[in-house]
Amino acid sequence: MSLAPAANTLQARHQSAAYGLLGLPLAFVALPVYVHLPNLYAQQYGVPLAALGAVLLLSRSIDAVVDPWLGRWGDRLYRHSWRAVLWAAVWLALAVALGFAALFFPPAAHLSAPQLLLWVGAALTFSHLAYSGLGILHQAWAARQGGGGLAQSRWVAWREGWSLVGVLLASALPALWGWELTTVLLSVMLVLGLLAWRYTAHQALQNAAQNTAQNASPEGTSAEATTLWQPWKHAGFRRLLMVFVLNGLASAVPATLVLFFVQDRLQASKAMEPMFLGLYFAAGALSFPLWLKVIDRLGLLRTWALGMGLSVLAFAGVLGLGAGDTSGFLLVCALSGLALGADLTVPGALLNQLIDRCGERGRSDGAFMGWWNLATKLNLALAAGLSLPLLGLWGYAPGRQDADAVLALGLAYGLLPCVLKLLAGLALYWGLMREPHLDVALEGLPKVATRSEHSATP
Repeated sequence: MSLAPAANTLQARHQSAAYGLLGLPLAFVALPVYVHLPNLYAQQYGVPLAALGAVLLLSRSIDAVVDPWLGRWGDRLYRHSWRAVLWAAVWLALAVALGFAALFFPPAAHLSAPQLLLWVGAALTFSHLAYSGLGILHQAWAARQGGGGLAQSRWVAWREGWSLVGVLLASALPALWGWELTTVLLSVMLVLGLLAWRYTAHQALQNAAQNTAQNASPEGTSAEATTLWQPWKHAGFRRLLMVFVLNGLASAVPATLVLFFVQDRLQASKAMEPMFLGLYFAAGALSFPLWLKVIDRLGLLRTWALGMGLSVLAFAGVLGLGAGDTSGFLLVCALSGLALGADLTVPGALLNQLIDRCGERGRSDGAFMGWWNLATKLNLALAAGLSLPLLGLWGYAPGRQDADAVLALGLAYGLLPCVLKLLAGLALYWGLMREPHLDVALEGLPKVATRSEHSATP
C-alpha cells in the first residue's frame, strides 16, 4: 500500500497551517482597534464620544467601499507575478504596524482636541486600508490554489483558526503587557506570518513546476483582464452572498448585544465577561478539526446547514435564561462557539470553490474577495443598525433591569438571531442546495475533493 497519499495529505496540512499563520496578526490588530481604541481616546485623551464615533464610522465606511477596488488591484498584482504580490504584502504589513503604533501612541501632548481627531481619523483610515489590502491578498491566494472542497476548507480553517488565536491574544495582552510590548509582538507576528506564507507559496510553485497538470500557482493561469463587477455576473455568487449576509447578520447581532445581555439580563459580574467571550472563541478555534471531518462526510452545504441548526439550538436556549443563570449561558457560549467553527470554515471554502467552478480562478479572485469583505463589514453595520433601534422601540435602555427591558433584551439577543439563521438556512436550501444545474452548482463537492485531494492540493 502506497504511503504517498498520506505523505501528501500531511504536507498539505503543514502548508495550510503555515499559510494561515498571517491570520493571527491580522486578527490581533483588528480587535484593539474595535474594542480598546474608543475607550483609550475617550478616557485618556478626553475625545468626545460622539465625535469619535463619527470618525470611526466615516473611516470604516471608506474602508468598506474601497474593498472591491483593493480586490481588483490584487488581481492585477497576481497577474503580474508572485514577487509583486509578496512585495506589496511586505509594504502593507509595514503600514499595518505603523498605523497601529500611530493609533495607540499619538502625540497627544502636542495636539489640540480637533487635531487629535484628525490624527486618529487619518491613522485609522491608513490602518484600515492597509489591513484590508493585506487581508484580501492573503485570502485570494488560497482561492487561486483550487484543490476541491476539503482542500479549500483546510486553507480557510487554518486561516480562521489562527485568527481566533489572535483574537484571544489581543483581548488579554494589552492589559497584561501594555501597548508597547503588544505592538512589538504584532510586528514580530506580521514578519513570521509573511515568512510562513512565502514558504507555502514557494512549495506551491515547486509543486506546480513538477506537475504539468492544471495545478494553480500563485501567479495565476490567465492574464486576461476582467471588470470589477465580474463576480456579479454569476448567479451562484449572488445566491451565496445572500446566504452569507443573512447568516453573518445573525451572528453579528448577538456580538453587538452580548455585553448588554450579560450585564442587564444575566446581571453577571464584570469578572465573568472575559470567561464568556473566551469560551466562545476557544470553542470556535477547537472545533475546526471536527468541522473538517464533517465536511468530509456531508459536504460543504450540508455542513453549513448543520452549523446553522446548532446555532439556532444554542440561541433558543437564551430565552429561558435570567438573572444569575451564568452556567446556562456558559453552555450557550460553548454551543454557539462550536457553531462559529462552521461559519468561519464553510462560507470561505464555498466562495473559493465557486470561483473555481466559475472559471475565474487566476483571473478575478481578488474582485470576489473584495465584494465578500464588503459584505462582511456591511453585516457589522447592519447588526448595530437593526438591533439597537429595535431594543429602543421595545423599551430597553442600558442599565434597565425591569421585566419589560430584560424581555426585550432576550428577544433581541436570542430570538432575532434565530429568525435570521432560519432565513439564512432557507436561502441556502432554496438558492443553492436545490439548484444542482446552476453554472456554479455547489452540490456534491467533498467527494470529488476528498478522494483526490492529495493530487490536487498544492
